[in-house]
Amino acid sequence: MARAALFNRLTVTRLSMPLIRRAETSAWLMQDEQRSVTEARTTRGFEEYRAHVGPSDLYDVSSAVQFNLLTALGLREAHYLLDVGCGSLKAGRLFIPYLRPGRYFGIEHLPWLIQESIDREIGADLVRIKRPTFSDDNNWTMSIFNRQFDYILAQSIFSHLPQAGIRRCVAEAKKTLKPGGIFAATFFVGLENYEGDYWAAKANYTLERMRQLVEEEGMACTPIDWQHPDPQQWILIHHPGTSVPLAQASDAQRMHMLKEQLALSNQQLMSIRSHPYVKVGLKVKFFLMWIPVLWRHVARLVRDRFAGTRP
Repeated sequence: MARAALFNRLTVTRLSMPLIRRAETSAWLMQDEQRSVTEARTTRGFEEYRAHVGPSDLYDVSSAVQFNLLTALGLREAHYLLDVGCGSLKAGRLFIPYLRPGRYFGIEHLPWLIQESIDREIGADLVRIKRPTFSDDNNWTMSIFNRQFDYILAQSIFSHLPQAGIRRCVAEAKKTLKPGGIFAATFFVGLENYEGDYWAAKANYTLERMRQLVEEEGMACTPIDWQHPDPQQWILIHHPGTSVPLAQASDAQRMHMLKEQLALSNQQLMSIRSHPYVKVGLKVKFFLMWIPVLWRHVARLVRDRFAGTRP
């Protein structure tokens, strides 16, 4: 009851806007939402709200990676930040005290994660001072806040979304991202593209396909080399023509990216070689390589034999 009362006291901001806004459930999340809540509730202990958003032993590292990235990109205390899929405030627990009051906004369709983080991480007093605003919209409606943002963050969201969900996020970002603003997101790079229609445990995309999805919505996509504990690929989504920080890699970063590309190429090569037809082809190729050698050897023996029998 006490926790519910606290949550209810946080439902009105200075603009009389709901802290938690209700919205219609999108079809591609409905099937997983109740199951996710049920599974998380059955977990016991202090780490329940942390484990729900990834490995709890990487919770602090992931927080730091996101905070360091956005500040390196130019985030300052006066900027407005939207944290898409803010979960248990893994990054929000650093951004909320950093930003000025009323500058942090979060979207999370499981409000209990936010409440747990308020109870265990940042406290109700900080919420009263900093006045963050949240929405439980599960269709990624960034325009629900009626505000333009300097920065938008979607850490480990595209890594689960179907292509329609990614398009939806980018389309919403196009409407709410200020000119010159940056939308930082991550996804899993793979050899094939996820073709499903629902939230997935792991949705892989090629970098080229991700770029296409972004550009189809009229935005630009710039990959950057930045640490991620999972690991995932960071991309910066922005309006075309925006000057993007961190886009120019150092020699060390280029070497690292080349090593990663080499590893991915080797993985692709091994995948090709493991195909049954390719295996057969390689075996046949071995024998085909020896046919000319054997033919020359047999021809020489025949020639020598007949040469020896001539009078």
